[in-house]
Amino acid sequence: MQLAKPHLDVGLFSNKRDEQLTFWQQTVGLPYDHMGKLGGGVQQHRHHMNGSILKMNHARSPLPALAPSGIVGLQIARDGLAAPRALTDPDGNKVMLVPKGYDGVQGIAILLRSNDPTAHDRFWTQAMQYERVGDGRYRCGDSLIVIAEQGPVERSAEWRGPGYRYTTVQVWDCIAEYEGILARGGTSGGAPRILGDTVRFAFVYDPDGNHIEISQRASLTGGKL
Repeated sequence: MQLAKPHLDVGLFSNKRDEQLTFWQQTVGLPYDHMGKLGGGVQQHRHHMNGSILKMNHARSPLPALAPSGIVGLQIARDGLAAPRALTDPDGNKVMLVPKGYDGVQGIAILLRSNDPTAHDRFWTQAMQYERVGDGRYRCGDSLIVIAEQGPVERSAEWRGPGYRYTTVQVWDCIAEYEGILARGGTSGGAPRILGDTVRFAFVYDPDGNHIEISQRASLTGGKL
């Protein structure tokens, strides 16, 4: 996979705009980047975290009452921190600030619950071509995907629901990477499309139906879509 940046991004949805912005900016301490419109009454508030982006997507209308995704937590490395600090956002999403290098976390780690760790191992190493760096641990750039627990995860075709909902990998060629993932055994969650002059993106599913955005962002690829 040809990465346009060596960091994964994470997206969540919420109806609590002000509370979430206060939490991520003041409690967690993430610098605010900018707001973009996704359509359908959703605004994306983008925050920097060690090269990755935390996408706090605020939905104006009530979000559908979907079961939680398989993303059960987020770890963010922080210089100068003496010990891990566990936090919970206004919707109950788990966040942990950790000393840089703690448990191998240099940037961020995205924690998953899994129905089938063996299926995840095949998916992350073969379809997504991430590097296995330990049992249930996969690296993309300096970001980690971690199978943190085993248990039931309910699949949903809808990606706009409460809480953590998707990860994003930034690539040079969305179409080529999307087709490559499908050829290596991945499952489509949405064919490539273009949002204005900003981004070309597609979705694939991991083995539990979690959404992964394959993104070709103009600001990272020199304007080419």
